[in-house]
Amino acid sequence: MQVRIMLAASVCALMTANPSAEAQDSVTTDGGTINASAVERFFNQPGYSPYAGRNYPQRPLWGEIHLHTSWSADAIAAGTRVGPDEALQYAKGREITSSTGQKVRLSRPYDFMMVADHSDSLGVMSNVLAGDPNLLADPTLKKWSNGMNAGGAAATTVVMEMITMQGEGTLPEAVTDNDVQFDMWRKMTEIVEGHNDPGSFTALIGYEWTSNYGGGNNLHRNVVYRDGKDKADMVRPMTTYDSDIPNKFWDWMETYEEKTGGRVLAVPHNGNLSNGLMFALETPDGKPIDQDWVEARARWEPLVEVTQSKGTSEQHPSLAPSDEFANFEIWDKGNLNVVPKQPGMIEFEYAREALKRGLKLEDEFGTNPFKFGMLGSTDDHTGISSAEENNFFGKFPASEPGPERSTGNAFDFEGRTVKDWKLGASGLTAVWAPENTRASIWDAMKRKEVYGTTGSRMFVRFFGGWEFTPEDALGRNPGSVGYGKGVPMGGDLPPAPDGATIPTFLVAALKDPLSGNLDRIQIIKGWVDGEGAMHEKIHDVAWAGDREPGDDGKVPLIGSTVDLENATWTNTIGAPELITVWSDPDFDPALRAFYYARVIEIPTPRWSAYDAAYFADSDFPEDATMTVTERAYTSPIWYSPGG
Repeated sequence: MQVRIMLAASVCALMTANPSAEAQDSVTTDGGTINASAVERFFNQPGYSPYAGRNYPQRPLWGEIHLHTSWSADAIAAGTRVGPDEALQYAKGREITSSTGQKVRLSRPYDFMMVADHSDSLGVMSNVLAGDPNLLADPTLKKWSNGMNAGGAAATTVVMEMITMQGEGTLPEAVTDNDVQFDMWRKMTEIVEGHNDPGSFTALIGYEWTSNYGGGNNLHRNVVYRDGKDKADMVRPMTTYDSDIPNKFWDWMETYEEKTGGRVLAVPHNGNLSNGLMFALETPDGKPIDQDWVEARARWEPLVEVTQSKGTSEQHPSLAPSDEFANFEIWDKGNLNVVPKQPGMIEFEYAREALKRGLKLEDEFGTNPFKFGMLGSTDDHTGISSAEENNFFGKFPASEPGPERSTGNAFDFEGRTVKDWKLGASGLTAVWAPENTRASIWDAMKRKEVYGTTGSRMFVRFFGGWEFTPEDALGRNPGSVGYGKGVPMGGDLPPAPDGATIPTFLVAALKDPLSGNLDRIQIIKGWVDGEGAMHEKIHDVAWAGDREPGDDGKVPLIGSTVDLENATWTNTIGAPELITVWSDPDFDPALRAFYYARVIEIPTPRWSAYDAAYFADSDFPEDATMTVTERAYTSPIWYSPGG
């Protein structure tokens, strides 16, 4: 028996409604006669195309939300001449000229970009550079103008003085004028609006609130708007001249939403340079955190920037001595002014520690203030987002490609230095958004369905649930089964269904075609026991090759194919993709926990190795890092007793 159907999309609907359809050998549609059992076996929705009607993200969107241009005071003082318009052109794949006169282009365009220039003195220092007589009447600004125009070490001195005075609240009044800043903000949003092309390229509106509380203690936040220029222009961006306390910053965010009907979120960065303040249990001015503080931070800060050029803040090796991958691009000498750390500071600076501490705070307050997802961005101050090892253009113009950056200083405060070679070519943000639009990308960030990488564009899926089976790792579409049976990264495990006792996780990674093969996938678990003690454990769950875990449960390192002399490597080790289903062998349903995936690539040449091979007169010290194991950090999935 054959049934004539006018629309092919009705085939599966008919098979559901008509019990006799199960016995049919074929079904005739406008597209011809097809095998009914094939429809039933291969497609879970009406129609031939398995992509039509799909309502979940197909691929990650790549970009960053933390790039500075010549409109940032410290950037222009250091010699940056690339403005926001050129920076956005570059992000879209165009070739531009750097501040040192070098041609530069991305290997592949981004899907989105947010220029995050400092709101403090936004755009004003360009007038100081140009010699505005009204501004140069101030002796400090006259000295700065001379230093900026001289360049080199004189310009670096200006940057260091500016950062110190901004942190101390002693900047000249001439550069803290709110009216001038608001006028420059409206010009900025006009430039950004001109680059926004929904469906093709998203130009997000945003800025950086740059609290250097107490002189160099990094409490910076990037503000990401869901909105366009019409709403963003209604409220002046907050500066540290208004306040440098995060509580007051959250008040500004609430005021913005109430006045405009718009939406904003904030992303803290560089906890590693906060000297113990970023995830502390008291406010910077010494007040204990309370219920209002906990709820405000949880509401306004759903994400943390875990990797960027000034170091990676996932975990410190001293806090996790058994984690052989924790010692990665670590900056731990001091704060932004390189003021040395005191004992006890580091444990309040790193994301994994904060994630664990958040579980304890949830027991106390009923809300977890550190329930954040993780992403990466560059924080480059060149107008050039450069997270590629073989295409790294540094943090400031002085660290753009050249033999001198092998021995130069990235930071120098009264002889307290951090070398240029310590800068990392990191990082990028991957967003699982169904559409390339401001609203869709922002919504994915808000629900934490994002992950950060150190520059590689590997695809990573991570789902948690109660009913994943090993067979779920055999298919070619982990997204379909992941969304169907669980929650994605950034989510909360639902209550266990009847008969389920242990959570299961589906994790998959696909290599970046321009980067190294994959070494392994790890799932990192953190929990708090019944006595309130914090714990963590790292599980190798999938890995390349025929390696076997040792007695300590760890999979041996994969080795290296890097040829340092020529800055090359081969993908003769590692795997192009890894996928598995893992269940927690130590699960205790009475204890709060989180899980996130970390994906590690095989070793490849670091940007310093490319420099050494390219510049014959470069002179890197013996202890300079020359290889890198690129990696991805997913947002966690949380478990709470009772769901």
